[in-house]
Amino acid sequence: MTEEFTRLAVLSDIHGVLPALEAVLAEPEVTAADRIVLTGDITAGPQPAEVLDLLREQGDRVLWIGGNADRELVEYRRGERTEIPDPIGPYAARALRPDQVDFLAGLPRTRTLRVRGLGKVLFCHATPRDDEELVLVDSRPARWAEVLAGLPPGIGTVVCGHTHMPYVRLAHGRMVVNPGSVGMPYGRPGAHWCLLGPGTDLRVTPYDIPAATARLTRDCAYPDIAEWADYFLHARATDTEVLEAWGPKDGRS
Repeated sequence: MTEEFTRLAVLSDIHGVLPALEAVLAEPEVTAADRIVLTGDITAGPQPAEVLDLLREQGDRVLWIGGNADRELVEYRRGERTEIPDPIGPYAARALRPDQVDFLAGLPRTRTLRVRGLGKVLFCHATPRDDEELVLVDSRPARWAEVLAGLPPGIGTVVCGHTHMPYVRLAHGRMVVNPGSVGMPYGRPGAHWCLLGPGTDLRVTPYDIPAATARLTRDCAYPDIAEWADYFLHARATDTEVLEAWGPKDGRS
């Protein structure tokens, strides 16, 4: 790891929402970034094949990390599980081509890059050690100590996704960054992402949600697509509701 990047665009939790991804990729600062880093849960949603095709068209500009939802689609397609917790998961798994299943299966779980102004940055989906455990912006210091234990020396910043809510916080001397979700935001609508280098800049890209909902409803065969799109694209779940529901899952009493 010798190359130092000046500016990275970080996209997480796209969840197969092609209109949201297209809006972010059209951002001038995303176009100008050295690389696009994906921190997982790329495909579990209404247009998984189309999202993968568009991202792979970007070539070497995209640096990939797999998330728990991507892993679940692969396991479902390979007969290693018979159900997926997310109701749209089985539909998304069946919508992938065999070559796409193989591609997702080969994605790394973490990646470490050097970024100007930030030094060594570790990218992961949920936490550095696990692709689905929960840490939240208000998780207690002892929880952060637990999930950050064992990181290599020199890692000053950890970038994660998974919870679909953007934040930046300091935890035991390390900066933790969550860019939020491109396709399934909680708290407020829009496609959330961030720029890294030399600082941390959380961004949200507005896009035409009614038009995107109509497009998904027209193009996606998932039976409940209209309700799915209305709920997730409009961010009907508030950040307060999600934090209250997920708080016990980060180990707090």
